Amino acid sequence: MKAIGFRKSLPITEKESLVEFEMEKPTPTGFDLLVKIAAISVNPVDFKIRQTAAAAAVLDMPKVIGWDAVGIVEAVGEATSKFKVGDQVYYAGDLTRSGSNAEYQLTDERIVGFKPKNLSIAEAAAIPLTGLTAWESIFDRIKVNPETDKGKTVLILAGAGGVGSIAIQIAKKVAGLTVIASASRPDSIKWCKDLGADFVVNHHDLKTELEEIGHGQVNYILDFVDLEGYWETIAEIIKPQGHIVSITGSSKPLNLDLLKTKSVTFSWELMYTRSMFTTDDIEKQHDILNQIADLLDNGILKSTLTTTLNGFTVENLKEAHKMQESGKTIGKTVIQF
Repeated sequence: MKAIGFRKSLPITEKESLVEFEMEKPTPTGFDLLVKIAAISVNPVDFKIRQTAAAAAVLDMPKVIGWDAVGIVEAVGEATSKFKVGDQVYYAGDLTRSGSNAEYQLTDERIVGFKPKNLSIAEAAAIPLTGLTAWESIFDRIKVNPETDKGKTVLILAGAGGVGSIAIQIAKKVAGLTVIASASRPDSIKWCKDLGADFVVNHHDLKTELEEIGHGQVNYILDFVDLEGYWETIAEIIKPQGHIVSITGSSKPLNLDLLKTKSVTFSWELMYTRSMFTTDDIEKQHDILNQIADLLDNGILKSTLTTTLNGFTVENLKEAHKMQESGKTIGKTVIQF
């Protein structure tokens, strides 16, 4: 089967930064599905791993990355029970396994959902990784209760990005929160408002902007851009007994003492935790993806797709990586096979 990967971590402008090659089509066993891929989307994690995974040495076999896919089940392992051959599925995969930048992929059925019926292949491919990340941040980490927490404020940093775009919708339309998104360009501000954000603030001066809209402090903060850069500001604008969730990490230890007097909770969110460690609740990602699919099919949520590149080629994958590396993309970029 055809695949695209890399042997060396190189700038995306280099010819060998991504290469096409042939690899053996795998056979599913256990809980695995063999999926014939129809579309993928590209996320920041893709270029970050491409830039670092082969920085020290040239790999003998190209590494295949990619963590969003829509496709058709072609074969199933002996332990599977949720899907059958011919089912259309969507999923974000497992960080520790071969990725979706290939014509076929093995993936554990317990982290796979049925593709939303009313969405195109490209529209569906834009959702899994970001949808899971946003859902887990709001409902698994913060544990928002839509009945008792309705109207509480959440600040979403990088509202126009891939995760932010779906998080705005889930926070507003599913969790019932008052949503404040950060954005700075006219197009990204409009995007956030169109998705349902109650307010949009400029991330260059968060404290002042929040005070101007009458929300000097917020109940929850979802960091989808730069925890280290915003840490002191975040600690100042979070309400007492609030909750902060971050997906971005930090290159140095964070001063958690800044949260002590307010009894603030801090959580990391990594969408891959369940699959990496085969947690007892790994199957919850199957359930979440199906819940999100229902919300999409019923028009409560909408796809965050903004750009579709047609054709599974090195050129298109490089273009998608360049777009992600720019840091200026809005919504999601999908490659349709």
